[in-house]
Amino acid sequence: MERKLALITGASAGLGEAFARLLAGRGYDLALTARRTDRLEALAEALRLRSGVRTLTVGADLAEVDGPARILAHLEQQGRQVDLLVNNAGYGLPGAYADTAWPDQQAFLQVMVTAPCELAHRVLPGMVQRRFGRIINVASLAGLVPGAPGHTLYAASKGFLVKFSQSLHLEAKGQGVHVTALCPGFTYTEFHDVNGTRAQMSGATPSWMWMGADEVATRGYAAVEANRAVCVTGAPNRAIAAFAKLVPDAWALALMGSQAGKIRKV
Repeated sequence: MERKLALITGASAGLGEAFARLLAGRGYDLALTARRTDRLEALAEALRLRSGVRTLTVGADLAEVDGPARILAHLEQQGRQVDLLVNNAGYGLPGAYADTAWPDQQAFLQVMVTAPCELAHRVLPGMVQRRFGRIINVASLAGLVPGAPGHTLYAASKGFLVKFSQSLHLEAKGQGVHVTALCPGFTYTEFHDVNGTRAQMSGATPSWMWMGADEVATRGYAAVEANRAVCVTGAPNRAIAAFAKLVPDAWALALMGSQAGKIRKV
């Protein structure tokens, strides 16, 4: 019998790589996709040799409109279907909204919102038919607190993923399909290196607020197996999310506005 297949986007580093290692250890075959094919190939080979699972790699840019369809078409050509989807690909777009170019924001929305929705929409019918499926949408604590200046669409896109996951979780209930929005806080990945905020973040946030990518992935997987609609990782992050719900919106928004400059480029 073929093993179940996990499709992980943004698998070449960070949380995507952590999910790949975790799921290979759980006996899943892997379909890994990202733009950096050299890193994908190296990771796929290492996991194949270590865990004995089959690994497929698909070089794709989810900023391209046909990206999700091309990924799934490639898997179909290999005779494979997706049993577990990790919508992990993402990045931050620094700066004030008016100072950015619209094509950059458009590509951002394609990667962060449209592509995850399309991939879920395309794999969900098969999951329902087989009475088994898992979908993890990597959102963020930023999607559960008020927006802040800078990286203007980031929190909005993550908030969208949270609501989308909650609705899909309810729709899929009782059909063998589990859907979870994973909401980590500060996580040790390449995310802040790519958007140029590593030094700024390191100086503004205490070490106890940070978690490792492997720990976040492990908690996300446990949450989707338990069929929890939303998983906020770490006690400090859960406290922040609860605080944001309890205080008046105007207070929380003012607090975000006063603190955002410490961790974001505006």
